[in-house]
Amino acid sequence: MRAPEFGCGRASHRALNLTPSGVKYNQMVVHVELSETEMDRLFHALSASTRRDILRRTMTKEITVSELAREYDMSFSAVQKHISVLEEAQLIVKRAAGRERLVRADPQRIAQARVLLAQYEDLWRARVDRLDALLAVSVEPTTP
Repeated sequence: MRAPEFGCGRASHRALNLTPSGVKYNQMVVHVELSETEMDRLFHALSASTRRDILRRTMTKEITVSELAREYDMSFSAVQKHISVLEEAQLIVKRAAGRERLVRADPQRIAQARVLLAQYEDLWRARVDRLDALLAVSVEPTTP
């Protein structure tokens, strides 16, 4: 199976319809079919260290937004905005419990992100391998 090609600009950037069958993480079969918008949201959500830390903290247990906010040197509303970005990317789930809002990571979506990143890694490793092969063939010793 040939890896998808990506161009530099939007016009040449083909959408990824990635459906690796049988990929398992923690006994879950993960299918990745993300639109360009969904991929943008996912990578944007993972681009900030605070959001990655919030995601890490919510992987092991549900935690209230207030508890999360106490952990950071920023306003409560700034933490809420980070949580909203993670929620829009579907990396976390927020639910009401009385007056509190509980947040937990979504393991299925995290597994999808892992598969997607692994596919990008495979793509770039293949490109580097092709470049290495090209350079190995191109380099011929010259004798005067």
